[in-house]
Amino acid sequence: MRRSRTRASLGAHVVATVLVLGTVLPFLWMLVSSFKTPAELNGVDKRLLPSALFLGNYASLLDTNFVTYFRNSVVVAAATTTVALLLAILAGYGFARFTFVGNRGMLLIVVAAQMFPAVMLATPLFVTVKTLGLLDSLTGLVVVYVSFALPFCIWLMRNYFLAVPVETEEAALIDGCTRFRALWRVVLPPALPGVMAAAVFTIIQVWEEFLYANTFIDTDAKRTLSVGLNSLIGEFTTDWGRLLAAGVLVMIPVLLVFGYLQRYVTQIAGGGVKG
Repeated sequence: MRRSRTRASLGAHVVATVLVLGTVLPFLWMLVSSFKTPAELNGVDKRLLPSALFLGNYASLLDTNFVTYFRNSVVVAAATTTVALLLAILAGYGFARFTFVGNRGMLLIVVAAQMFPAVMLATPLFVTVKTLGLLDSLTGLVVVYVSFALPFCIWLMRNYFLAVPVETEEAALIDGCTRFRALWRVVLPPALPGVMAAAVFTIIQVWEEFLYANTFIDTDAKRTLSVGLNSLIGEFTTDWGRLLAAGVLVMIPVLLVFGYLQRYVTQIAGGGVKG
């Protein structure tokens, strides 16, 4: 029995190690290669590791609109996350606390909205954004991103609110709290892991999204990082050093956000499975 458990444990560790290496190695290769000289990247000087800490690839990004792309992505991600969380908290609270005609059906529709592929929704969303006069604007992009981030966020917040005892909220209402104050003071703090998990989901989805950003934005000064980095790929040649350096810089904010909020994300199973 002990030998079987030892073998099983060893096998699990080997599999876990292979999976971790398979995930981490591409990022490590990108980080190391971003410090290589053009000659080393093009194979003229064949080296596995850079001969020196070459920062020219990062400096060359200043000759592009990378800073503008980065700023646009931050603005869109922050605005989308704020609006999506606000709406998801209110909608999730309504689904969790109030019984009304069509409650279950509306919730199923919200969940089913996640099943449609993004490319299928591109045309109706394009018509909607064009009708609103928001084409080629960051505001229009935020509206689109909120529309596909909301279903998951609403479902997640509704399940977290169900895990909060109704009695504590009723006690606050008896003590004179309004419904919104009870939500803010009593219901929302225990559901904070759900809020943070929804925020991480939204930020990552928006930060890496390409299809909608490429469809609804035409002006170079309004492009986000995903589309902006794609424009660095030339028709006949590509500056791989510049592209690798940009990839490293794009990855850092996501790692920082996830690293800071990961303790909340690991609690998602505790509040996201009820109901």
